Amino acid sequence: MFDNADDIHPLFHGAPKSTEFKKLRKRIVQNVREAVDQYRMIEPGARWLVCLSGGKDSYTLLAVLHELKWRGLLPVELLACNLDQGQPGFPSTVLPEFLEKMGVPHRIEYQDTYSVVVDKVPQGRTYCALCSRLRRGNLYRIAREEGCSAVVLGHHRDDILETFFMNLFHGGRLATMPPKLVNEEGDLFVYRPLAHVAEADCEKFARAMNYPIIPCDLCGSQDGLQRMQVKAILDQWEKNSPGRRQVMFKALTNIRPSHMLDPKLFDFAGLMRDPERERSDIPDLR
Repeated sequence: MFDNADDIHPLFHGAPKSTEFKKLRKRIVQNVREAVDQYRMIEPGARWLVCLSGGKDSYTLLAVLHELKWRGLLPVELLACNLDQGQPGFPSTVLPEFLEKMGVPHRIEYQDTYSVVVDKVPQGRTYCALCSRLRRGNLYRIAREEGCSAVVLGHHRDDILETFFMNLFHGGRLATMPPKLVNEEGDLFVYRPLAHVAEADCEKFARAMNYPIIPCDLCGSQDGLQRMQVKAILDQWEKNSPGRRQVMFKALTNIRPSHMLDPKLFDFAGLMRDPERERSDIPDLR
């Protein structure tokens, strides 16, 4: 599947020939196929808006989705989209030139949400929450204008884990980024096909392919202190016990409501004993 250089998408031209890279590529493709199948993301004939920031994760997402489509395994139309939010220093020509070179259908949208965020957020606070809401609103609008049924994001396994622990430590709830959801208006899916892919694999893949990565900290407040603290905790756990991240991620897919404490998810009040069973267990001492 990965050895014939004549049948690959341009996004894979120049891929390293090493066994290590072939294994990496195969693992990422399998992880994405697993998520797409497990969460039933495919609607044949649908059109997806694939959101591209210029970071390692979104490049990996774009390449793997086009790989699957190229091989007939993803029967949907893909439209790449970059939302230029007006951050100072953003290299606005990098993505259009890259997408043109690769022959990837795309739309580049400019909306100066950065100025809005700077004006609204008090000094010393992080921009991420408001910036994210404004970005998501614009992406939903673009998806509707382009006739897309889904907005596809590049969040990976580690993003999902970090969000879970942020909610646990700071939000007082068990929640994270789901791999598939419907927006509040009910007219668009939101997919995260990289849900099973490790951040380290995205990093290795994008670097090996020499994609033109754009820094993710142009606004100077990327994700804030809380996420960085959680990331440091997870890094330390992984260092002390290699494989810990994957075990924790597996736990998110193996939830037992009856062994938690939320009465909205499990009917604790309705639990009944079986008196007959209790009597039958009493030994006869006669």
